[in-house]
Amino acid sequence: MKYFYLVPAASIVALVFAYYFFKRMMKESEGTEKMKTIAQYVRDGAMSYLKQQYKVVTIVFIIIAVLFAGMAFFGLQNSWVPFAFLTGGFFSGLAGFFGMKTATYASARTANAVQRSLNSGLKVAFRSGAVMGLVVVGLALLDIALWYLILDHFVEEASAGHKLVMITTTMLTFGMGASTQALFARVGGGIYTKAADVGADLVGKVEAGIPEDDPRNPATIADNVGDNVGDVAGMGADLYESYCGAILSTAALGAAAFNMNPEMQQNAVFAPMIIAAIGVVLSIFGIFLVRTKEDATVRQLMSSLNRGVNVSAILIAISTFGILYLLDFSNWLGLSFSVIAGLLAGIIIGQSTEYFTSHSFKPTRRIAASAKTGPATVIISGMGTGFISTSIPVLTIVVAILIAYLSAIGFDVKNMVSAGNLSMGLYGIAIAAVGMLSTLGITLATDAYGPIADNAGGNAEMSGLGPEVRKRTDALDSLGNTTAATGKGFAIGSAALTGLALLASYMEEVRIGMIRLGENLMLLSSGESVEVARASLVDFMDYYQVTLMNPKVLAGIFIGSMMAFLFCGLTMNAVGRAAQKMVDEVRRQFREIKGILTGEATPDYERCVEISTRGAQREMLLPSLLAILAPVITGLLMGVPGVMGLLAGGLGSGFVLAIFMANSGGAWDNAKKYIEEGHLGGKGSEAHKATVVGDTVGDPFKDTSGPSLNILIKLMSMVSIVMAGLTVSWSLL
Repeated sequence: MKYFYLVPAASIVALVFAYYFFKRMMKESEGTEKMKTIAQYVRDGAMSYLKQQYKVVTIVFIIIAVLFAGMAFFGLQNSWVPFAFLTGGFFSGLAGFFGMKTATYASARTANAVQRSLNSGLKVAFRSGAVMGLVVVGLALLDIALWYLILDHFVEEASAGHKLVMITTTMLTFGMGASTQALFARVGGGIYTKAADVGADLVGKVEAGIPEDDPRNPATIADNVGDNVGDVAGMGADLYESYCGAILSTAALGAAAFNMNPEMQQNAVFAPMIIAAIGVVLSIFGIFLVRTKEDATVRQLMSSLNRGVNVSAILIAISTFGILYLLDFSNWLGLSFSVIAGLLAGIIIGQSTEYFTSHSFKPTRRIAASAKTGPATVIISGMGTGFISTSIPVLTIVVAILIAYLSAIGFDVKNMVSAGNLSMGLYGIAIAAVGMLSTLGITLATDAYGPIADNAGGNAEMSGLGPEVRKRTDALDSLGNTTAATGKGFAIGSAALTGLALLASYMEEVRIGMIRLGENLMLLSSGESVEVARASLVDFMDYYQVTLMNPKVLAGIFIGSMMAFLFCGLTMNAVGRAAQKMVDEVRRQFREIKGILTGEATPDYERCVEISTRGAQREMLLPSLLAILAPVITGLLMGVPGVMGLLAGGLGSGFVLAIFMANSGGAWDNAKKYIEEGHLGGKGSEAHKATVVGDTVGDPFKDTSGPSLNILIKLMSMVSIVMAGLTVSWSLL
């Protein structure tokens, strides 16, 4: 227990440094009165949207919490679940709110700092992004530590090892609250930002021929607001639930794997929390390493950010050996390599994403070159690049899974899926996910930096700052596109490892559900009876016939695979409908408000903000609720085997599809940026217009549908875990 207190201590350190970076940023000047006015427009629009979103989400949360309370009353659910669900959603939303508040104050200050130097602008933007990273990890660890202490006090001592299983599986349910909030934030924010972005690009750039972020474009304020509500608030909520899900699923698997050894069981539960806590401190160290020289290229800027991330990762890898040794794991060396497998996988996925999406490399430059023959070839080339780009992340995750599993079981290849090895191997995979996310404090800083830099460029353009300033903000923005794509790849990769761990955690919750319903014995296919409390995962697979020969499992796999595509289709169409309304409104203002294009009249920015807000609120409900209902309905129809198939199908197809969409969108965006820097004809050329079309198609790919898929994967798992008691008690087939 003595090492456990590192967890709340690290959370406090993270929140203190987040506050420190926020106060340092606020001391910077916002620049001219015009810069301040534009920043205030964006701030007001972002806060207005969040208030509306939180009203809708609050209603949904209250309804779900009441349903959970009803299930608890009838003995189908733990009575702590409604409270855990609400706190998970609250902290997830709070993390997004603080990050977005910081971003809306940082953009004008970044634009003003860029007037001094490129390095000054990078520092303001990156350390403002660090506020988001540190708030997410700080609140997550604080939430986890508080819930552990509360449950440890109130949960009654049961049979040997059973208390910690009860605590960790209960804590998993607050992950559902975080996932639900994250999905609403990602989908709603993604629809908002892309409706505005598409409207601004199609009518402003392509039809009217005016620059990006031109103040004459009525949708430009809504576009800048969208960067904050989608790419900051949405992303913060997204990675908060990824971080919590990885730590909690590992803790739950540790409690199950060591349930016959109380001392080691507690250490196995604490290990992921302590690794994450040490990761927070070392991420802060990495943040202070990020700086660059003047007139740096995009590749040099990326190297500056990578320096901070890589140094943090190396130090965490070294620290892991000491942590697991001090926790007295008999296989501490093997588990340390499991953690390193996750860390390396995260770095490789990040580097792969950078290669396929940065215009410093050939794939994106080839997309730009294809613009000579029009938008059709840009779209074909971008999709082809996106498809190819899935290979490295998928193979990386495959290798990481195998190394993490085999390291945890001591490379006992002949008995890989024996009862004892299966639990330990899955614990190894889960702790690899913790390793991948242990650098989240700095990794998320590089991601949140992107929309801040993008907004800084918009502020510079609308404020009429000089071409040298705009050149510097463009360099920061182009880097931001790559870091955002890298962050999305990182989040998707962690979702794959966490999703596997949650599959095993689901079976542990099924165990708890059976015990709660009074089912204490399982009759296996061999005719042997096994106590539910002592049954292995292999026994559960046998009892529920979770094999590829079971039609319920196969049906679930197909439904899960379909869910990823259905979800993307719904969110893409939602962006299309909202964007069409934005296009119509921008055209109407150009047509009816005389003098906009000559700069003699001011556009009605508020009307465009209102259109994006209403469209996002209305369109986010169906895909989000569908993600919650799918596992419930599947469980009621096909029981545990159907749910296992659903989760496996959703994990496989969702992971690959998410990488494809994120990388295609990022490559299209940077192909446009490459031409805007003066290559292949520069701004206003036919090639530029073709890449604008490609970027417009890619916007919902990379900022709405793609990043939402990793939440879909985990939310379906979380819902399945929370509803396991109902699934165990009744199913149609």
